[in-house]
Amino acid sequence: MKSVVEDIKKGSFKPVYLFYGEEAYLKQQYKNRLKNAVLPEGDTINLSIYSGKGIDVKEMIAQADTMPFFAEHRLLLIEDSGFFKNANQQLAEYIPSIPEETIMLFVESEVDKRGKLYKAVSKKGSVVEFTAQNEQTLTRWILGILKTEGKMITSGAMKQFLEKTGTDMERIRQELEKLICYCMEKESITEEDVAVICSEQTENKIFDMINAMAEKKQKKAMELYYDLLALKEPPMRILYLITRQFNLLMQVKELSEEGYSAKTISERLKMAGFIVRNCLRQAEYFSLKTLKEALQDCVRMEEAVKTGRMNDVMSVELLLVKYSS
Repeated sequence: MKSVVEDIKKGSFKPVYLFYGEEAYLKQQYKNRLKNAVLPEGDTINLSIYSGKGIDVKEMIAQADTMPFFAEHRLLLIEDSGFFKNANQQLAEYIPSIPEETIMLFVESEVDKRGKLYKAVSKKGSVVEFTAQNEQTLTRWILGILKTEGKMITSGAMKQFLEKTGTDMERIRQELEKLICYCMEKESITEEDVAVICSEQTENKIFDMINAMAEKKQKKAMELYYDLLALKEPPMRILYLITRQFNLLMQVKELSEEGYSAKTISERLKMAGFIVRNCLRQAEYFSLKTLKEALQDCVRMEEAVKTGRMNDVMSVELLLVKYSS
C-alpha cells in the first residue's frame, strides 16, 4: 500500500497495478484514490471500465493502445475479471508493451501467483494484497473516526464492538455510523450502546452454536440454527461456516499445543488477536481428534446433500445432534 500512496503523492504512476485480497473496503478505497489521482475529476473519456467474466481481451488491448484525449493518461479499470485465476496468455504477453500513456488497474478477489499474468504484472508494475487488518490497526482506525465525530468509547465497548462486527472494514463502518447516530447526544459510547445498536454477524451465531455443542446444550444449539433459518440463511452456508469454524479451531489448537502464544498464532494465521483468543477458549472444549472427526463429518454431510442423498436442513441438524449429545 505504501508504494501506491507514494505513486499518488508524486504523480508518477506504474503502467499496471493489481489490487487483490479479502479486504474489500480497502481495495475500493485505494482503487478510487488511484483513479482520482490519474484522471482529472469528471474525465470519463479517458476511463474505460471492464467488469466480470467474459471481457473481450482484444477490445481491451485496442483501448489500451488508444492515445488519451487531451489528457496525460488513459486508465483501464478491470474488476473481477478472473484473468488471474484462469491464465490469459494474450494479456500476459501484452503487459510488457503497455504504452507509457496507459495505466491498467486490475481489482480482483483471488489470484494465482504462479500464473504468467501475475508474474508479468509483478515485473512491469505494482501488486498489492489487501488482507484483513489486525486488531490494533482496526482499533486505531475506529478511534480516528470517533475522534472526528467528537466521540469516545470505553475499552469494554470497543472489545464488544469488534466481537460483534468482526474484521470486515465495510461492516465496521456501517455499524459505527449507526452507533454514532444513536449516541448523538452522548460523548462516550458504552457497552450498553453497542449491545442495543450493533447487530450480530452470522459468524457470531455460528460461534455460539458450536459453544452450545461443546457444552452439550443441544436445545440451545438447535434454537440458534432455527434462528438462522428464520433469517433466511441457507443451510449450506451455515454448514460451510460450521466447517470453517471447526477448521479454525483445529489450526489454533494445533499451534497452541506446539507451544505458540496467542500473539504468535495471530501472526501466523493472519487473524485478529481477539478472534484467536476466542478460538483458544472454545478449542479447550474439544480434543484434536474430535475436531478432525467433526471436519470429516462436515465434508460427508456436504457430499450427501450435493448428491441428493440427504436434505440440506437435515444435514446440519444431524451434525448438531451428534456433537451436542
